Order: sequence, then C-alpha cells, then structure tokens
Amino acid sequence: MTYCVAMRLDAGLLFASDSRTNAGVDQIATFRKMSIFEQPGERLIVLLSAGNLATTQSVVSLLRQRLEHEREHLFNRPTMYDVAELVGRTVKEIVARDANAQTLGQGVDFGGNFLVGGQIRGEPPRLFHVYAQGNFIEATEDTPYLQIGESKYGKPIIDRVIKPSTTLKEAAKCTLVSFDSTIRSNLSVGLPIDMLLYRANSFAPADPHRITADDPYFNSLRRGWGEGLRKTFEGLPDEDWFA
Repeated sequence: MTYCVAMRLDAGLLFASDSRTNAGVDQIATFRKMSIFEQPGERLIVLLSAGNLATTQSVVSLLRQRLEHEREHLFNRPTMYDVAELVGRTVKEIVARDANAQTLGQGVDFGGNFLVGGQIRGEPPRLFHVYAQGNFIEATEDTPYLQIGESKYGKPIIDRVIKPSTTLKEAAKCTLVSFDSTIRSNLSVGLPIDMLLYRANSFAPADPHRITADDPYFNSLRRGWGEGLRKTFEGLPDEDWFA
C-alpha cells in the first residue's frame, strides 16, 4: 500500500507521495513513487503511482523509453488531457501484458493507479487520476485534490482545509498533517515523503523535497498537531446526560 496526494490550486500544483512498499510484514522496502518529466520552459509532468509495483514501474519505464522512439509520447502531446489519455493507454497495455503472461498468477492484482498533473505552455495547470482500467477523472474547483492508495486517514484534514484559494505553503502544511495521520494509523505507509510544489505558469525546474524521519519541521509539525488536538478535545464541553 501507499499514500499519494496531489492538489490543483489557484497558486499552482502540489504533489506528495510516501515511499513504502510491502508484500507482508517482513518484506518492506523503500521506492520513490514520484516521477518527473520536464522540458524547461515548456512543460512539467508529474506522475505519482500506487498499486502493483511491477506494473507502475513498467509504466514509468515505458513512458521514458518512448520519449525518443514513438510517434506519441509525453513531450509531444498537446494538452494535459492528452497526456492523461496516453498514461491510461500505457497502464492498460502493461496490465494486459502481465496478466496474460502470468499463467500462475491467478488472484494477483496487476492494477496500478496514477495521479498525473502538470502544465503545458498554453493551458493552465491540470490534474488527473488515471485508473488501472485506463480511464481518468480531472480535479475541479469543487474537488481540487486527488488521492490514491491508503487515503481514508488523511482525507478529513484535507476536506476541512483545502480549497482552490489555499496557498501552496498552507497546502504543504496540511498535506504533511495528512501524512502524519495516515502513518500513525497504517503501517503500510511510511517515510520518507517526497513533495513537489509548482507555482502556476513558472515552468521552473522541478525541485522535489524529501522529508525523512529526522526532518525537524515535520517532527515539530506532528508534535504541534497532536498537542493541539488534545487541547481542543479537552476544551470541548460535556453533556449532562454523559453522567
């Protein structure tokens, strides 16, 4: 399992992913789940992945391999919608290939989900959730964020805080609280966290930040959040019928 979240805000885009993968309690490893494709000054495309690790790695590898050798690739699609459609086709291709080849793989889930976002010059930043079946949905003003993986524990804080006008700094803080809540409640999600903030129309070089277990800001944030919740809870009134 994993946890990834991406946001499409007025100020730009946020991407964050954990790096834990496991196939049982004794098979835990660290893999980066954020993939970046960029052409300086022209486009930035970010993929966050969750699901079968072999599937998601194959999809990313094939997308990179085809940048120089295929008629359609991530660097020549005219819109982010076309990029999401291409990623969806590639997911379907890999899932069909591996599922058909694994004669002993009955019951194995070969599915993989992707959050695909970025900006291509000439259109605003956009964000999509691409499903294992190849279809996809787009983030909107009503729902400016998307999640994949173990999303339920980190969703409440995002629902309460995030709206299109939220700044990137506030969104980053909210996202880290969301990850802290998820990590505390599910052992299949863990540090490090990779986070990338992109300001709309900047086309600046991607500079993701890796948050590790000894990151002072993250540790301060999680302590402050926990203490704040306890103080708020203690300050809530009791009802007479509790007695």
